Amino acid sequence: MSTSSDPGSGGQIRPDGVAPGDHKFPTCYRHPGRETYVSCVRCGRHACPDCMRSASVGQQCVECVGEGARSTRQARTAFGGRPVTGAVVTWTLVAINVAVFLVAWVRPGIINDLAMVGYFPYPATSPIHGVAAGEWYRLITSAFVVPGAGLNGLGFVDILFNMWALIFVGPALEGLLGRARFLAVYLLSAIGGAVMYYFLAPPYAAAAGASGAVFGLFGAWFVVSRRLRLDTRGIVMLIAINLALSFFWHNAIAWQDHIGGLLTGALLTAAYVYAPRQNRALFQAGATVLLLALIVVAVVVRNGQLAGGGF
Repeated sequence: MSTSSDPGSGGQIRPDGVAPGDHKFPTCYRHPGRETYVSCVRCGRHACPDCMRSASVGQQCVECVGEGARSTRQARTAFGGRPVTGAVVTWTLVAINVAVFLVAWVRPGIINDLAMVGYFPYPATSPIHGVAAGEWYRLITSAFVVPGAGLNGLGFVDILFNMWALIFVGPALEGLLGRARFLAVYLLSAIGGAVMYYFLAPPYAAAAGASGAVFGLFGAWFVVSRRLRLDTRGIVMLIAINLALSFFWHNAIAWQDHIGGLLTGALLTAAYVYAPRQNRALFQAGATVLLLALIVVAVVVRNGQLAGGGF
């Protein structure tokens, strides 16, 4: 006794007696014409091999794989930054500082154009220079030039110590904070140090060097060590020795810049490492903006004092 076959099946019958194309056979949710018995372990939908991806357990459809990638939490450092491989920011800052040092060695005049000067009234025939005269860029450019650049002067000692200190603490801090937060600490420490110098030093006295930013990293490392309950005696000793040297040679070293950078770096890092886990990134960004706003207000106030003849 013969059994009639479905016209579109080519005369083939399934072992269970159901012909291909019958609605009883599951089909791919993306390709209805493809029969499949494989289903996604996550959503349960049937999918053909082209729409399946291997997972840790079984297989998942392409949509569940994409949704999982979007919902998977990105890895973060202990303080909310993205994990980094290599100290890219640290070595970039070292390269910039060394490059500017070499340029200033060849063209010493560039130091006068970039150094930190509050308000220096040149003779009437020449323009007035300084931050109070609108040259705000000096607050940050002064951190990348070195006074007395040259291999035989104080400039070489300054660049050598600052780059050693940057390499000493930079990579570890960059790894813990993440690149963006580490760079923010470095730059705002540099500016904070310049602002402290702006208020406390004579407005006509020029200053330059990365010491403010480096002291900011010292302050950051102290705060991070306290937060992680690490031994802080080494960094405290390093800070104390350098501050002592700054005061001892106060005629040659801008101690105001060092203190300003130290306080700025410590405060900003404290906001980063003690930020609540909930909305941590928003809190950290707000702290950064708030600190920058306070710096701007301070500069505006000092500008008014100097430009208004209060010096």
